[in-house]
Amino acid sequence: MLAAIRSVLFILIMAITVTIYATATVLCFFLPVKVRYAIASSWPRLMLQVGRWLCGMRWQVVGAENLPDGPAIVLGKHQSTWETFFLLCHMPRPAAFVFKRELLFIPFFGWAIGMLDMMHIDRRHGRRAFEYIVKSAGKQLHEYDRWIVMFPEGTRSKPGQQQPYKSGGARLALKNDTPIVPVAVSSGRCWPKKPFIKQPGLITVSWGPLISVAGKTSEQINQEVELWIETEMRRIDPDSYPPGDVPPIAREIAEAAREKASAAHDVQQGKASTAARPATDNAVVAGQPSTEGSRSA
Repeated sequence: MLAAIRSVLFILIMAITVTIYATATVLCFFLPVKVRYAIASSWPRLMLQVGRWLCGMRWQVVGAENLPDGPAIVLGKHQSTWETFFLLCHMPRPAAFVFKRELLFIPFFGWAIGMLDMMHIDRRHGRRAFEYIVKSAGKQLHEYDRWIVMFPEGTRSKPGQQQPYKSGGARLALKNDTPIVPVAVSSGRCWPKKPFIKQPGLITVSWGPLISVAGKTSEQINQEVELWIETEMRRIDPDSYPPGDVPPIAREIAEAAREKASAAHDVQQGKASTAARPATDNAVVAGQPSTEGSRSA
């Protein structure tokens, strides 16, 4: 009952404060985008603190030493709204989210993010939408000095579950020759995808080692990202997974490695067999009497 009351208060505070901060952001349309970003990002920073003290949603950060001092594309686990708040105001550089265009039409919230010159996708345009993101990425990374943030699963997943990892983030990193920072977040237990009640608990934000894109395909990069994130999720939130569980991608990679090793073995066996056959044939020929000699005898 107490958790429900606190959750109601949290939602009310969020609804009231978003109108204030969003209005302030819109009214500052004539100021540089960095100023508008500073105003807008103050709201999620406030809500993280409200969630911490009112609902008991605490957090810890591990792996901060992995964060680079340069351009990066952040690909993360997506379980709730909480990590979008966190990434907006707790990264070394401002964030540039890649998000669906429909969010722009949410009153106040959508109006505010529309003032931040991020990257929205109109899914009706299909491939052209991705081409637009590729063109916009250079501006975000270098002119605005931002880190691009994407969620490869595309939508929120419940604790212990995952959605298919899409390769858009990997392809974007490859096109812009920009390293990837993977991040695993265990926010789904405290701020679930659907239930209204916010639960107290400790959320872990784990930054992974930098993933270089040099000399790799987008498929290889995507597999590397998925393997690290899903393996790390089992470490930081073991109660959400069966004992000894391994990510599906780990099994796929292991199976592909076995098939490759088996194919290489078959090729070597075939070469050895081919090399042995001429020697055997020569030996047989050498042991046969010549036809001409037999006739003269």
